Amino acid sequence: MRIGLVTEGGYPYVNGDAGPWCERLVRGLEQHQFDLYALSRSRRQEDGGWVPLPPQVGRVRTAPLWTAEDDGVVHGRRARRRFAECYGELAAVVCTADRDPRGPGHPAGLADPSGLADLRDLGDSGAHDDRAGGTDDQADRFASALYGLAELARDEGGLAGALRSESAVRALERACRAPGAPSAAREARVPDLLAVAAHLERALRPLSLDWYEDDGLGAADLCHTAGGGTAALPGLLARHFCGVPLLVTEYGVHLRAHYLATGAETTAPAVRSLLAAFHRALAAEVYRRAAVVTHGNAHARRWQERCGADRARLRTVHPGMDAAPFAEAGESPEAADPATLVWVGRIEPAKDLVSLLHAFAEVRGQEPGARLRIFGTAAGPDAAAYLGHCRALAAQLFPDEADGPHTVGDNPVSFEELGGPEAPTLADAYASGAVVVLSSVVEGLPVSLVEAMFCGRATVSTDVGAVVEVIGGTGLVVPPRNPRALADACVALLRDPERRARLGAAARARALELFTVEQNIAAFHGIYLEIVSHCPVRRVLLDGSGEPLPFATPAEAHVPGHWTAPAAPARTPGPAVAAPARTAVPARAPEATR
Repeated sequence: MRIGLVTEGGYPYVNGDAGPWCERLVRGLEQHQFDLYALSRSRRQEDGGWVPLPPQVGRVRTAPLWTAEDDGVVHGRRARRRFAECYGELAAVVCTADRDPRGPGHPAGLADPSGLADLRDLGDSGAHDDRAGGTDDQADRFASALYGLAELARDEGGLAGALRSESAVRALERACRAPGAPSAAREARVPDLLAVAAHLERALRPLSLDWYEDDGLGAADLCHTAGGGTAALPGLLARHFCGVPLLVTEYGVHLRAHYLATGAETTAPAVRSLLAAFHRALAAEVYRRAAVVTHGNAHARRWQERCGADRARLRTVHPGMDAAPFAEAGESPEAADPATLVWVGRIEPAKDLVSLLHAFAEVRGQEPGARLRIFGTAAGPDAAAYLGHCRALAAQLFPDEADGPHTVGDNPVSFEELGGPEAPTLADAYASGAVVVLSSVVEGLPVSLVEAMFCGRATVSTDVGAVVEVIGGTGLVVPPRNPRALADACVALLRDPERRARLGAAARARALELFTVEQNIAAFHGIYLEIVSHCPVRRVLLDGSGEPLPFATPAEAHVPGHWTAPAAPARTPGPAVAAPARTAVPARAPEATR
């Protein structure tokens, strides 16, 4: 099977997102051929080079999202008219789409500019059946405009200049000023319109790529996109132009990430509202056209359903992680310091280390010998400032013990980096304590919890994101932003070694069953077979002389007969008539875990 794997800012770049997952998938499915189509996010990423590629990778094609070079395409009058019609229709949908299904008076995209209503509704609990993807008519209008732009790019050679032109900004302005446009759109000023036009130009750059012919994604049996949004656009176009079935994998839902990235402090309300409407419409189109959409947990599935994904086409495939580095720690949990709590992760406000430090102050009051070891890195000036605030808070909470440096043995709270003498590896960090703590207020899939489970450690976590789904019944869960509850749970485990051992063993068994590389690869292999059996690509392959290539298409796709039809009623004998050949419905392949 030939797989076209599309990534945005990820594999095969050395410093790409989701690189390890994609690499393990490609290396684990060595029976298939992979062609990689990578969208890069920065010059630094491209200059960093690629990871070593296995032999099953046939070719790699890349394109930058961080810059738009002038393609030299000059559109004639007819092409400009086509662009104006398609882009104007897309702008009209963006300015009027996504009326909230919660009822009149709630235009979801534009009355709630930041998308915070969706974040509240689908934050960390309760599923919702209402959808935020708009009506079928709006979805059809958006799709028609999107594919109209793609067809124009294919016919004329690219849209780089047109998407940055004044006519694009004027089309947005007309849509915002049109009768019936919500107030948030009508209030858009010229700088807002320029910002929205620039964002749409970047998001729509894949429309101008030459990846959708028979020598590109059109030759694949299946297109697998490692993400939604812009990363899924090449898959949508391969399906539109060549009929290639599309598989979308989202371990972090693109729309949720967009909502979190466009905060009220940094983006004007009109810009937030218009961009939220565009990304909701794009997410709905991706989910509508994909043969299968996979997610890593129920939290992500709720987001996908809310954005229009058909529940019948959703599959749960837990992220695959390498358990081998944690095997030694998992097999000897008794080596841990029984009075030490451990926290591992990126140091940032969403991790709420402030609540953790206040909770540890209460733990220390009940268990004077307790220690807290914080292993993490602070990337960026904001994170560094937050780390400094946390250090200052630790010194304030423990004034009698904060005179020395923050190292193990000098202070009950230590801030350490991985790779040091006390914790040379990630497994060593988890193995240094008896209880692993997660104090976040926002989480997707908590990777640090899975790693702690591989190490056989009991855990105390806040009830956010997919925490409950990941740990099952193998750890203690408390409400977020509640230091007292967090402290009580930690004290309960510190005082009960038998309970710690029982929970740790159950956690390790659960992690080895659900979150290993092997289960991830097996699940995707089954999904590949399922999709191709139901959506075979019909194409005529030619040899070097231009003649049809014998045996290029599997015979199983054209078995005559119709095996699932009900038996025909008895008929009066008459002249024999040859029945027309029918295409059999292929057998359904085993499904991945739903």
